[in-house]
Amino acid sequence: MMDGGEMGGLRYPFEVVPEEGTVTEIAPGVLWARLPLPMALDHVNVYILDDGDGWTVFDTGLDTRRTRGIWAKLLSGPLRGKRVRRVIASHHHPDHIGLAGWFQADGAELWASRTAWLFARMLVLDEQDRPAPETAEFWRKSGMDPEILERRLQERPFNFCDRVAPLPLGFRQLREGHVFRAAGRDWDIRLGQGHAPDQITLWSRDCNLVLGADQLLPSISPNLGVYATEPEADPVADWLQSCEAFQKVAREDHLVLPGHKLPFTGLPLRLSQKIENHHGALRRLHAHLAMPRKASDCFAPLFKRQISEDVYGLALVEAVAHLNHLVATGRVRRYAGEDGVWLWQALGETGQVAVQGG
Repeated sequence: MMDGGEMGGLRYPFEVVPEEGTVTEIAPGVLWARLPLPMALDHVNVYILDDGDGWTVFDTGLDTRRTRGIWAKLLSGPLRGKRVRRVIASHHHPDHIGLAGWFQADGAELWASRTAWLFARMLVLDEQDRPAPETAEFWRKSGMDPEILERRLQERPFNFCDRVAPLPLGFRQLREGHVFRAAGRDWDIRLGQGHAPDQITLWSRDCNLVLGADQLLPSISPNLGVYATEPEADPVADWLQSCEAFQKVAREDHLVLPGHKLPFTGLPLRLSQKIENHHGALRRLHAHLAMPRKASDCFAPLFKRQISEDVYGLALVEAVAHLNHLVATGRVRRYAGEDGVWLWQALGETGQVAVQGG
């Protein structure tokens, strides 16, 4: 959601993206394809690993007629002659796990972190015609614009089953610190946090490749959101801790294959940028909270741009995430206003409010 900032020092060895229904060979046995998304971020990258007697697919795209058609074109074209035997879902978000069940129905095995599988399985079975009461109350307390709130309460919300194929029972768990073999390489599994719980990243022991999913992106930062499912969560802390952990193993020559945008090198710099981007946002937000504010009053210091209604929901949950982090680290207090809407206000060094507001 937030801008990744200055990209000086990053390099992009593959500046031409694969056309629809085609692949680009990144390295022997490692192929890159791109699938469309119906949003401002209009694509997701997927990677196909050649295991000799079959393919491993790393992420799948959304379950849409168009995406299935592109996969059919890939399977009858550059991937013809071998079956997809394994699907790795980096995390539970629909653009990454959407067609996992479709591949499973054709005999593939799903590999994922346990948390990712449980979240996806739960959400694909949880179809709602209107927002759940808990979600509506969370939006209201977070200060969602009343007109937007009223419209959303009358509309069918996005449901996972709209864009995620049914997930049958059965998967294989990927764990932090484990190693497995694909595309003639041994890969270390490292889990990232913040954007999605227990997100899979894969680090080759035999070459410089890293499959980074949404945890390791160039030029943009993924959404760090708080939802009604866990309203006191602190994904910003999880994100910062993951970035710091990855700094210990990142190398300048790592070629990162991200979930969006272009493959890049310069991972140590990118991790430093990611950390500083959020610390900078937290500093701006803290200064903005000299007077009590609702979460919806905090878009300007966080995003430094106008927020349109199509991304309003993402902006709101990310604002709450950064506010929760300031509360958790003792820099801000949260309390309910007269209308029950949450207000956040900065605290001084002594723990008292920095400026008394209304």
